[in-house]
Amino acid sequence: MSEAKIVKRSIKSADPANAEKTIARAAPERPRLRDAERTSKAILAAATKEFAERGYGGARVDAIAERAKINKRMLYHYFGGKDALYVAVLEGSYIAIRSAEARLDLTHRSPEDGMRDLVVFTWQYFLDHPEFLGILSTENMHKARFLKRSARIFELHSPLVAEISGLLDRGSAAGVFRADCDPVKIYMSIAALGSFFLTNRWTLSTIFRRNLSEKAEIEGWGEHIVDVIFAYLRP
Repeated sequence: MSEAKIVKRSIKSADPANAEKTIARAAPERPRLRDAERTSKAILAAATKEFAERGYGGARVDAIAERAKINKRMLYHYFGGKDALYVAVLEGSYIAIRSAEARLDLTHRSPEDGMRDLVVFTWQYFLDHPEFLGILSTENMHKARFLKRSARIFELHSPLVAEISGLLDRGSAAGVFRADCDPVKIYMSIAALGSFFLTNRWTLSTIFRRNLSEKAEIEGWGEHIVDVIFAYLRP
């Protein structure tokens, strides 16, 4: 039986004039909660774009509020200020990629299939989310000054390292991977090969007179990353 029906039955013999008001007060505040979640998500999405495009120094709270289509005071109400909002964007960016990686279910994959899927996923994620690389570039310019304020960032990456370690251990036991691989170095290699191409393709295209933004070049580089990682892993 719903909460509203229970309330209605209990007040049936009471003052009828106040019945509807009592029911309204007893109704759950889910719409208000949903509005708060939507507003928070809109602010984070707008802030992510602003910080990715303009960096921390160039980003403006007024511009973020305008992008999110909210009053600036609402932004301060939800996040407190520019610094806290930027840290929230950093956390949100990492949460998004780590959550997507978790769906690969690497723990239950064969070593070779799991590693290949991780490489392909990482490359495709960088392609689909250029703002992620923009945020990382901005934070590296600040030498991770803001990231160090996050209490969540370390726990976000532990599962990924553990899953890669599992792939490497199972691969070594099966004789398909070498036995002395560092999971962090493996992930750094995967990420580096992808991010370097994307953040430098304009200068590289000019220097080598090849359009690295063409579909064939992008697909070819993704295959190259797989080949490089597996060449290193081979026993």
